Amino acid sequence: MVLIHCKYKGEEQQFLYETTVEIGVKDLIKELVEVHNLRLRIQRIKSEGDDLATHGPCKPPDKQGLDEDIQAEADGVELPPRGPTYCKDPIGKRTGDAPVPQAQATLRKALDDAAAAASKKQVEAKHPLTKRELMEHIDLIRGAVMIAYPMGLPEYDPVRIDIEEDEKPSETPIGIDILDETAQLWWAGKQMLPGNKLSVHVGRNEKTKVVAKLTKKGAGAPQRENPITPEEHKAMLAYYHKRQEEMKHLEQNDEDDYTNSAWANSRALKNHFSGV
Repeated sequence: MVLIHCKYKGEEQQFLYETTVEIGVKDLIKELVEVHNLRLRIQRIKSEGDDLATHGPCKPPDKQGLDEDIQAEADGVELPPRGPTYCKDPIGKRTGDAPVPQAQATLRKALDDAAAAASKKQVEAKHPLTKRELMEHIDLIRGAVMIAYPMGLPEYDPVRIDIEEDEKPSETPIGIDILDETAQLWWAGKQMLPGNKLSVHVGRNEKTKVVAKLTKKGAGAPQRENPITPEEHKAMLAYYHKRQEEMKHLEQNDEDDYTNSAWANSRALKNHFSGV
């Protein structure tokens, strides 16, 4: 199987994918886009799901950001008693009605497992992703949400939206990275043409490893990657800073260090012959 190391916009969005050289480029783009979008979908669910587990479902859009205590005091009304798991949302987006601890733990585990499965660390682990695997994790999150909230989440809750609906571009940082089937695939600085088979571009060796990049239609060729990673760059800066400090220290001691040397002793020759 050909191993595709697929990237989008640098190092953050990347994953491994296995395929065959006989696949058409158009079909390959479709499959890569599906996995890419599922990874983004899981990232969104994880971000909102952590808040759901801590602070409960979302308030209606027209009430988000409002402090219920202050509003009730201003209106002269008394709020109903709150449950033992109540945890106030400091930004006022969610109701504060958190699930019971056991259901909360189940939901968090499902979220963490899904985030780990979709993480770019799977590249380091040399684990290719599949659409089926990622969908299974979304189904597990769906089940955990049903356990935590048997009555269901409101239709405007982001977790419910991302679990139930297909990927749609949005104005969020993650949402704007969603791709469709018109995306373009690049390898070695050249676009892989949708009308070709993958073998036309990478050869017929099924053990080939390809670093390919996705871009939106009309975005042009992706930027060339830096020859060194950010971690390597930081390590180099730290090394040269340390060397610079060592050289400064040597320069400061250079003027009088020689006085302790044997060759600088004016009595060295006399002491040698006198046996001192």
